[in-house]
Amino acid sequence: MEDQVKKLVMGILAYAVQRDISPEVLCRLSNITIDELKSGQEPLSDRQVNEVWLNAVHLSKDDLFGLHFGESLQLSALGIVGEIIKTSDTVGEAISIAASLTPLITSAFRLELLHDENTFTLLFVPQVENWQQSPALLQTLDFLMVFVVHELDGLLLKKVRPVSVKYARSIPVTDEYERVMRCAPVFDSTDNAVTFDRSYWNEPILSANFELQRMLVEKVQPFTGIISSTPDLRTRIYNYLMSNAYLGIISQDQIASNFNISTRTLQRKLKEEGVSFQQLADEARKSLAITYLKSGSYPMKQISYMLGYNEITAFIRTFKRWTGTTPSVYQKNDRVEYMS
Repeated sequence: MEDQVKKLVMGILAYAVQRDISPEVLCRLSNITIDELKSGQEPLSDRQVNEVWLNAVHLSKDDLFGLHFGESLQLSALGIVGEIIKTSDTVGEAISIAASLTPLITSAFRLELLHDENTFTLLFVPQVENWQQSPALLQTLDFLMVFVVHELDGLLLKKVRPVSVKYARSIPVTDEYERVMRCAPVFDSTDNAVTFDRSYWNEPILSANFELQRMLVEKVQPFTGIISSTPDLRTRIYNYLMSNAYLGIISQDQIASNFNISTRTLQRKLKEEGVSFQQLADEARKSLAITYLKSGSYPMKQISYMLGYNEITAFIRTFKRWTGTTPSVYQKNDRVEYMS
């Protein structure tokens, strides 16, 4: 079996690139090499993994790097662990499997499941004394807790909101935790826990649709209009929108938080590069809409929802503005061209 810790570190490096951090620099500061990560030989030490977390925080200037990384990571980045989870039939089965496989990713926390009549809870039990004093373990915990919440989105193709979130630690700034976790967390609790409504437990997961969407997004051609080939902010934001597009287009405020800058700074920097966030979001939606329509795998209403439109009429109007025709006519013409 592949080394899941190395797979996770590779995920951190990939996310670092989105944040305009050199993976070579991050590796050098953490005393590891890309070749080491790709090889199946010596495992990484706890110290090396901790150094990766700490240097990622330092280079990104983002004290909430683990929180934002967990928000962005997809199951496919976890390799075999992710694949096993996606083959589950229900949310409960997927979470139970994820809990049993956690030791493959980290030895610092153990996942336990608790049930009552109305809810189920995931407990993240520390396996290291004085873990609150370790910045790297705090980043790891943030990553694990937010990842659980956001990956249910991909399995169910809808946004999942926890009933409650608890941390057995103090947090100086709570607003970003509330945004990412989708509820107001309780801090200085006795446990690290995420609680969900019981109704999710037996809900069937849509792993086939999730995987199809991922493959379709990978086939979308890079936009070559207002996006240049240079690694500027607009390119990184567009790529981020596309790589995380399995559940709609995230907002400008969310992008700003994930890139660790204010919304106003984001707007100013994009203006300097001659583009607005709305233009980038529109181009991403357009590329995705065309790809989904050509695949013939989704009904129009579901495409509209996946792209963030509450009403299908709004999607139809916007698509006609993009292409001069309606989605149904575009899809029909594409099939005619394919058959001719």
